[in-house]
Amino acid sequence: MSDTSIRFRKPAVRRLPLTGPLRLVRPSDMWFKPATSVVVATAVPNLVLLCLGRLDLVMYTMAGSLCALYGHNLPYARRAGTVAAVVLGMTAGLGIALVLASLTGSTAVLIAAGALLAAGQKLLCDASRVGPPGPVIFTFVSSAALFVPQTLGQVPGHLVLTLGAGAVSWLVAVVAPALIRRDGPERRATARALSAAAAHAEAPGHATRRAAVAAVHAAWQTLIAAGRPTPARRALERLVVHAETSALTGTPDAADAARLREWARRTRARGPVPAPPEAPGTDAELFGVEAERAARGSSWRTLLKGLAPGSPLLPVAARTLVGCALAGYVCSAVGVGRPYWAIVTAASLYQANVTLSWNRTLQRTLGNLIGVLVFAAVLPAARSTPLALIGFCLLFGFAAEALITRNYWLGSVAVTPMALLVLEYAGSHPAGELIGDRVLDTVIGAAVGFLAAVVVTNRRATGRVERALAAAEQARAHAVRTLAAPEPAPAALDAARRRLTGSLVELREADDTAAGEWWQRALPQEAVLAAEQAGHRTLAATAKRQGPTAPAQENGAV
Repeated sequence: MSDTSIRFRKPAVRRLPLTGPLRLVRPSDMWFKPATSVVVATAVPNLVLLCLGRLDLVMYTMAGSLCALYGHNLPYARRAGTVAAVVLGMTAGLGIALVLASLTGSTAVLIAAGALLAAGQKLLCDASRVGPPGPVIFTFVSSAALFVPQTLGQVPGHLVLTLGAGAVSWLVAVVAPALIRRDGPERRATARALSAAAAHAEAPGHATRRAAVAAVHAAWQTLIAAGRPTPARRALERLVVHAETSALTGTPDAADAARLREWARRTRARGPVPAPPEAPGTDAELFGVEAERAARGSSWRTLLKGLAPGSPLLPVAARTLVGCALAGYVCSAVGVGRPYWAIVTAASLYQANVTLSWNRTLQRTLGNLIGVLVFAAVLPAARSTPLALIGFCLLFGFAAEALITRNYWLGSVAVTPMALLVLEYAGSHPAGELIGDRVLDTVIGAAVGFLAAVVVTNRRATGRVERALAAAEQARAHAVRTLAAPEPAPAALDAARRRLTGSLVELREADDTAAGEWWQRALPQEAVLAAEQAGHRTLAATAKRQGPTAPAQENGAV
């Protein structure tokens, strides 16, 4: 263990950036997956309703169609259960909202219910780590449904429509791509690990090594979750072994970086998985992976841990509750009849910390205001025929997913007109009223929502760092003890390395979250840096099958 003294730094109230959050980045390498999935999953029920002359029911099928946005980073074995859970969760949230809408017309009660639903959806999505697009889709559907005229007798039929569209989403997101490319998610995760290892080989440093270790960890998690090993998955596992070895033990080598990038390119392509040369210890490492696959725990444990008392997720859920409620009540007070968009705007802001929530506030506000202008421009054409309305909704749905990975504000430019056009299925509304309400909802929801993020503190963020730091030190001590054995068992050595890798990834995530949080205890940042440096040295030692690092190495530069 490093003898670096632990000094604490009190996190200051940071200067909030204005231009950085709006910069465009490279799009995701798989943006087209959710984009095409949501278009197909939406088009099928919409066209059926068009043929039946019941486009007024699109809101209920849309709730199920939006479930096709989830799970695209997961292997198909895990994705099947995740998307099914999303469909059931979406239906449950919609059902609660519709029942409340049928029982009361009190705006105050409905706003309170919307805020409670938003907070619960935020907590469950964060605790289960369902992945993008997270809770905002659930909140959009349930908040809008609260203000739709409804009777109790209509609710069962409307929920059947949601489940039917959700079944289409499940087929589109899970079954269809699995038939085309069964190992697609595993190949993409492996390619990312190879690319990150190549980046570290080209520009070695603490940041690139950290990124490579995180990418390798994600690749192993994907491969382990994919189910039983197949020849293709075995080949992918061997590639991840090479990426891991390069990231942990490799010296800067342009030839090695070029080889890793070529393997990444071929792994992403549709051809056979590249067959790397046999590396010493590969078979033993794969044996360790097989043992970890067999011993893998239930995802319910992760969910319950996130919901338990003391969880750092609870203050963020409290922010969501307070911010959504205040945003809804302020909008109602200024005359907005259905302030659901203010609730959705506030709910969409809450990220892991205050700084990230500020970034999302800027992005959401800019994107929504530009999106309102886009809506005004296309509304006359969209109202020309029902088919034109469907076409514009599909276009904006595709554009939202195509643009949102470049920056959230750019995706919001497409989301806003799509959400407004959905209202047109139930009948035309005055354009000026729609635009005016949406602008008010956006500005008030963003302002009040961010104010709640500042006022409702999350002092548990530092506690998460301290727990993650202790777990990382324990994992490293375990790895050192395993290395010190005269003949460490390969499976035990690999399990120790993977445990240490996971703890370092969690430590970095916890520290990044706490660094952007306000009003909390001081952070042990020097201890975090020392733990990361020592942990990476120990990872390198396990990858090389060497003994424990010597004291001189422990205190040396990375």
